[in-house]
Amino acid sequence: MNMSSSSLHRLLLAALVGALAACSSAPGPIVDTKGVNMSRYHEDLADCEGYADQVRIEQGVAKGAAAGGAVGAATGAILGESIGEFAGVGAVAGGAKSAIRGDQEKSQVVKRCMRGRGYKVLN
Repeated sequence: MNMSSSSLHRLLLAALVGALAACSSAPGPIVDTKGVNMSRYHEDLADCEGYADQVRIEQGVAKGAAAGGAVGAATGAILGESIGEFAGVGAVAGGAKSAIRGDQEKSQVVKRCMRGRGYKVLN
């Protein structure tokens, strides 16, 4: 595989943009608010989001980036290509995947918390 440096840079940029877009797309809870005290709802939602903030996304991203970088470097070495560039692409991909998982976990924490407080969460 003979991939030019500019092609790898474009791939790296695309992976980063995709990761950022995915991180902002995890849906919050959709709650049936019929008969709900909205003042209390907003307090409960803020509390649940506070619990979700305990999910340490940055630690998962660091681990994912390290693992992805190692896989990328090994792939570059096997293919006889630039180990550094492949490691960079692997690091971004691994970090992005971990960020997406962390964001999804935060979303699930909020939803479980709201269900635990008696709300009818629809998603």
